[in-house]
Amino acid sequence: MHPNPAFRIEDRALFEAMIDEIGFGMLFLSTPDGPRVAHTPMISTRDGAVQFHIARGNALARHLDGATALAVLNGPDGYVSPRWYAEPDQVPTWNYVSLELEGRVRRMDQDGLHGLLEALSARFEEHIAEGEPWTMDKMDEGRQRQLMAGIVGFEMEILAWRPTFKLSQNKPADERERVAQGLESEGSLAIAQMMRTLVGTGPVS
Repeated sequence: MHPNPAFRIEDRALFEAMIDEIGFGMLFLSTPDGPRVAHTPMISTRDGAVQFHIARGNALARHLDGATALAVLNGPDGYVSPRWYAEPDQVPTWNYVSLELEGRVRRMDQDGLHGLLEALSARFEEHIAEGEPWTMDKMDEGRQRQLMAGIVGFEMEILAWRPTFKLSQNKPADERERVAQGLESEGSLAIAQMMRTLVGTGPVS
């Protein structure tokens, strides 16, 4: 989390929406074998937890149950050039959005894992415009059990939400608009839009 409090937004509904929209994050844990990270789809339970699964052979799988871990989901980002500011003596920086979640992890049973996989596929199949959504009941049951045996499901009870929404809040509104325009010109449309909707920009003077 960025140390500047200006870059923190306290909006639980926004955090939940961010988890839904991004849907993929990193899970970090210090293990007896050293620090490890897993990259995994994540889904919110909407009651203070996230669920995810990793391969059974992943280095984290045998250490997660009962551990306190850190999950990170990264949103849009973009390089900010000093040439976009009207004021002189500026330096390059990076605008970005990130959500850190710290919490206690428990291993799910097979019924829980099955429910997680159904929820994940339903959540992301709805983004596909054409064709009938894929569902788990389209699979042969034996094949389904075989594949599920290769993964482990987990749920993390979130004890701390640590957001960073670094959107040029430390700059005047007209400078934020210049930065947003610069980011748009370089193709970083999402971070520019977040600057305008979450923080606001002003007219260029």
